[in-house]
Amino acid sequence: MNYINPSPLKAAITAVGAYVPEDKLTNADLEKMVDTNNEWIVARTGISERRILKDPTKGSSYMAIKAAQEILKKRKLNPAEIDAVIVATITPDMNVAATAAYVASEIGATNAFAYDLQAACSGFLFGMSNASSMIASGRYKKVLLIGADKMSSIIDYSDRATCIIFGDGAGAVLFEPSESGYGWEDEYLRSDGSGRMFLNIKAGGSLFPASEETLQGGMHNLYQDGKTVFKYAVSEMTNAVEQIIERNEIDPENISYLVPHQANKRIIDAISKRVGLNDQKVMSNIEYFGNTTAATLPLLLKDYELKLSPGDRLVFAAFGGGFTWGAAYLTWSY
Repeated sequence: MNYINPSPLKAAITAVGAYVPEDKLTNADLEKMVDTNNEWIVARTGISERRILKDPTKGSSYMAIKAAQEILKKRKLNPAEIDAVIVATITPDMNVAATAAYVASEIGATNAFAYDLQAACSGFLFGMSNASSMIASGRYKKVLLIGADKMSSIIDYSDRATCIIFGDGAGAVLFEPSESGYGWEDEYLRSDGSGRMFLNIKAGGSLFPASEETLQGGMHNLYQDGKTVFKYAVSEMTNAVEQIIERNEIDPENISYLVPHQANKRIIDAISKRVGLNDQKVMSNIEYFGNTTAATLPLLLKDYELKLSPGDRLVFAAFGGGFTWGAAYLTWSY
């Protein structure tokens, strides 16, 4: 059954902003830190470098604010007009205190309510569903959605299974009511809690509160069972994309771009091959940024923004810890 929007309003992305730190962590740098080499990393992940926010006094909010400010500047937008700010992140500045609330205050969004959304690498995709639904409700006119993660804050740089993959960055989009008829068309979002043991940070929550034991055991760093995650990611992202294509009767030839989460080049290639899309129709920047978790999708939109035209058909796909995953269909509005 197709997703049916009960509202005559359609939500559209009307602006994109992004921020990545200046400092780069290259494969050559990692060769000096762990038992690995450039050829191995590129062959297994497609990543050559990633950005790192080295300043210990700055967290995910710093990057989120920078990405949001680019949108405000580009649109010459009064931040007081923003109705809501959503920050998708798994690396909030602090627990309990919502990073989104701080971001909203810092950019001057004094009339907005703000909250964090945690769905790991699917966070921005799930956030787009939230933001578009808020616009379609008619109660909100401008919703700012940001994906931001300082992954370097939770990575063990002696663990080559994770340290080669992740980078830091932030991206943002503004959702508004569509004036062109283009915008959010459909979504297929799923989750499976049985997968949480394959991708997680074990300690720091209510199940394993911080203690001397958790600190000594390295339980506050990201853990990933790469083989299991790879298998599920390819299978479930492909299925989600196929559901979107089938439900909306889209000829793959008419898809302008697949916008896939940048987890691993081999995952992206496997999905695009199964769906039948050539490389020119697949957005990719993993080579330069690695996996920035909730920031990958908006960073792609930022990089490809000038190549997009009104009516372009974009199919988004993501897979993250939890497990969480899904796909969505959006027609570009500008």
